[in-house]
Amino acid sequence: MGHFGAGPIRLAWSALVFPSLVLNYAGQAALVLEGAPSSDNIFYRLCPSFLLVPLVVLATIATIIASQSIITGAFSMTRQAIQLGWLPRLHITQTSAEGYGQIYVGSINWLLMLVTLGLTVGFGKSDNLASAYGIAVSATMLMTSALLFIAMREIWGWSLVAAGAIAGVFMLVDAAFFVANFAKVAQGGYVPLVLAALVYGVMLIWHLGATAVSARLQDAVMPVDAFMAKVVEGSIPRVPGTAVFLTRTQREVPPVMVWHVRHNRALHERVFVLTVTTQSVPWVRTSERLTVEAMAPGFWRAVARYGFMERPDIPALLRQAHEGGCAIDLSDVTYYVGHETVVPGDDEKALPRVVEALFALMQRNSAHLTEYFRLPIDAVVEIGREVSI
Repeated sequence: MGHFGAGPIRLAWSALVFPSLVLNYAGQAALVLEGAPSSDNIFYRLCPSFLLVPLVVLATIATIIASQSIITGAFSMTRQAIQLGWLPRLHITQTSAEGYGQIYVGSINWLLMLVTLGLTVGFGKSDNLASAYGIAVSATMLMTSALLFIAMREIWGWSLVAAGAIAGVFMLVDAAFFVANFAKVAQGGYVPLVLAALVYGVMLIWHLGATAVSARLQDAVMPVDAFMAKVVEGSIPRVPGTAVFLTRTQREVPPVMVWHVRHNRALHERVFVLTVTTQSVPWVRTSERLTVEAMAPGFWRAVARYGFMERPDIPALLRQAHEGGCAIDLSDVTYYVGHETVVPGDDEKALPRVVEALFALMQRNSAHLTEYFRLPIDAVVEIGREVSI
């Protein structure tokens, strides 16, 4: 959906895929009703014997195409999860300057390879994958129906009765398939359930940890008036240029800026505090991208909004802010990024120790913010700090 949009998918499904599936299954049903043995694969009985080899070749090509679709979809979903804050930052390579959806995520590609080899060795032959396939497909159908109900209620604004009536029909059928396949859990159906639980566990731990870090940072902000008064009282020199502070906080003066002044005993003449947020939409209009507010003379606070299919570009944001009337000096910009070291908390807000340790491990191995925000490497200053969660 993210790569092609709804129109092409609807056209392909209505004009090609759905009629082909109906003919395929109707033909197999006709063969069974005629008394054809069903011990082997009935699909290959649909063609004359001299077309069997070409059909096998066609099925192999279709499998390769489907595998490429799965890989591309995994890359795209991973990037969206990263943008929405549900996965750690991974190194993403843009393989095309024209197609934004053409990306490569090396860690995901290697993980898919290892899982595929493990399934191949573990199950031995494709017939043994039937139980795992049935559980995976039926569970996906059931979750899709549940998401349809949520979309009807929260996005389209349908009433509870209308949404429940329509989605309930789909969920009833899907639940029947899922329960029927659930009897095969011990015969290999546990594999997709275990894999799904692992992926969900990683996503949940990262989200809990990132939310806890953001909450701790919000508690450490300083009012703008108090901060500027300290700058004046302490005779903090204002050096030429523009300082851009990237922060998760959305109000007042962020901790990274306070720590910078405390340790470096200086502050730039122009200060631009930027918070990047990801909206639950694929794309954000350029007119709605950036909101800038003047907090004090030479001090601006900005919020940038991106969709989950977009990649943040901070230098481009600064140019947009400058064109919008923000008097920042684009020729002399220094970016300040906080590098948090997560340590266990000891109060009632602390996360369980296992969750904290796993989140800290993922954070240490996540991709660098400099690459993620497209920052010029030679203009970035990292400020280390400990955050207890």
